[in-house]
Amino acid sequence: MDKYQKLLQEMTDAHGISGFEEDAINVMKSHLLKPDEVTFDKLGSLIAKRVGKSDRPRVMIAGHIDEIGFIVKEITSEGYIKFLPVGGWWGHVALAQRVIIKTSKGDVPGVIGSRPPHILNDEERKKVLELKDMFIDVGVCDGFDVKSLGIRPGDPIVPDSKFQIMGNPDLYMNKAFDNRFGAAVAVAVFNEFAGQPHPNTIYAVGTVQEEVGLRGAGTAAHVIDPDVAIVPDVSLSGDSPDSKLTAGRLGSGPSITVFDGSMIPNRRLRDLVVETAESNKIPFHFAALERGGTDGGRIHMSRAGVPTIYVGAATRYIHSHTAILHKGDFENLVKLLVEVIKKLDAKRVEGLTAR
Repeated sequence: MDKYQKLLQEMTDAHGISGFEEDAINVMKSHLLKPDEVTFDKLGSLIAKRVGKSDRPRVMIAGHIDEIGFIVKEITSEGYIKFLPVGGWWGHVALAQRVIIKTSKGDVPGVIGSRPPHILNDEERKKVLELKDMFIDVGVCDGFDVKSLGIRPGDPIVPDSKFQIMGNPDLYMNKAFDNRFGAAVAVAVFNEFAGQPHPNTIYAVGTVQEEVGLRGAGTAAHVIDPDVAIVPDVSLSGDSPDSKLTAGRLGSGPSITVFDGSMIPNRRLRDLVVETAESNKIPFHFAALERGGTDGGRIHMSRAGVPTIYVGAATRYIHSHTAILHKGDFENLVKLLVEVIKKLDAKRVEGLTAR
């Protein structure tokens, strides 16, 4: 088995939509190697601490642990489940997909349905179906009481998808690479420093509720009071047919983001990451995210401000049931961040914001 396959498989197979991340948090915690301390903020973000040669600078590596999903809104008189999105969904990728409703009595399988296309008129067929016009079928049938399954409003609904190695063995497919990828990067980098000296204190963080407003990033950063932050998260791939992007091929190495909708990265930290990649012959590409944002959007504004950068890996089909990631991009990002963190001593970090 590949060095990081078990970590990525268990992290992405875990269930944990925004606000219901406990199972995924427990998996992340189980993979941490000899942390000095593991604590949680009051929203539920996991904060693992590894003490180095000095308490400061404090280096925060934050990957959000939540995934997009749905939540039960109501049960119709016929027994169908009406639901609300948790995070960003596009109607095209949700319809006809399998889901699991997490109830107090256990998991209930279902499928997202809608009116059959055969009865839609031409104009209706051209439109993207909205989630409010969909429902979940958990086995509705005359004589069967759906309420006996224990489904209640407020129950979380997760995509039903399992980790899979593709025909190209370098590619992995599963739900929740957005952003168990980043949480797994935080774990892998954290573990690389077990028994290895570093001139700082490292915090590996699994933040909660990113998909609904970057919420756990704000509370976790307030608890840690970091001096510098690295946010690993997926980036967009540019190698699909008719893609408008010019960068971001799977296997092209880590992405170093120069702009996203929530943050302009600290330019000196960005330059340090680029120089480190070049000097260690680690492939990389630049990326930009014009819409949307990452946990860096909250972290970089915490307290008096935190020098922050968002790095990642090109990933296909994010915010769907099945995203695709290149394992080499994960490995190279871990290598890159290990080398960067070795350089983050007090003098270097002070220079990130010196005038």
